[in-house]
Amino acid sequence: MTVPHTSASTVAFAPIAWADPARERTFNAWLQAEATTHALDLGSLRLASADASFRRYFRLDAHLAGSCIVMDAPPDKEDCQAFVKVAGLMAEAGLSAPRVLAWDQAAGFMLLSDLGAQTMMEVIAPPLPVDAIAQPTAAHCELYAQATDALVRWQLSSRPGVLPSYDDALLSRELALFPDWYVARHRAFALTAAQQGVLEDAFRQIKASNLQSLGGSQVFVHRDYMARNLMVADGQLGILDFQDAVYGPITYDIASLMRDAFLTWEEDFVLDITVRYWQKARKTGLPVGDDFGEFYRAVEWMGLQRHLKILGIFARLTLRDGKPRYLADTPRFIKYVRATAARYRQLGPLMVLLDAIEGNETRVGYTF
Repeated sequence: MTVPHTSASTVAFAPIAWADPARERTFNAWLQAEATTHALDLGSLRLASADASFRRYFRLDAHLAGSCIVMDAPPDKEDCQAFVKVAGLMAEAGLSAPRVLAWDQAAGFMLLSDLGAQTMMEVIAPPLPVDAIAQPTAAHCELYAQATDALVRWQLSSRPGVLPSYDDALLSRELALFPDWYVARHRAFALTAAQQGVLEDAFRQIKASNLQSLGGSQVFVHRDYMARNLMVADGQLGILDFQDAVYGPITYDIASLMRDAFLTWEEDFVLDITVRYWQKARKTGLPVGDDFGEFYRAVEWMGLQRHLKILGIFARLTLRDGKPRYLADTPRFIKYVRATAARYRQLGPLMVLLDAIEGNETRVGYTF
């Protein structure tokens, strides 16, 4: 990093690594130009985080506003227009989301307000083994109450024709990640014609449930609403990683919140928080139906689609993008899929197929 040091601080930060010197020069020039407008302390620039995409985030101090976040999103790999649009929608809904302070759209650099450095995940627990079940406390219940309050506000702000539709085509593309990346490439498992038929039938049932249950109720969907993407600061939850938001099934975000990609809760806690969300949503007039049992079934089938998709995504992150750490969490998703399949007889063949893919003993009572 070659931006001139203007900080009065004596703290030394590790330099930012750049694979492309030309992009580094462009970044330095842009940040220097923004420094005066936003009173930035250029010498305080440090890495904040990186995610599963090609984006990186830096933090730097601002003399008037505490700190800011800089997003580095190469425009040939990331389109930030959706991020800006959804950030505006969240602000309109009265939610805490990053404000866009400056944006070089052509270069893919963005200056954002900072929601803090502590995620809800970090407040809940230190990193747990993939087979560990987190134990809820009263403080955890309060955090999830805030998360479901925010979710209801987000959903109440929904209107059609604003965000892309979470339709059959998109659901199909997401489900295809499982056989394409997890089964064929990660597991190197060749499906027989009969097994392919089992998978296609399961996908048909999953899509039908997700698109038709609860009368096909649709709202704004964050699409990755979980503890790692919620920030805790000053008693308020902030929301991140919302750029892939769509207009789709009302069950999706509560499924992703309670069947977390990186955290496993005991079933009683999952049910308790889901019931509380359903009661809040129903009271406000959101289309969650009058029968919690029907609603919870729809949540489980929506979660099943998400679990299969994420198995494919985590395999792709490893094999295509060189990010193998995500595969460590795949056993959690295998358990999610198995638990849902075990509760619904029509999904029995899918459970047997999963056993074959994972190399487990096939359960008695189901055949291809």
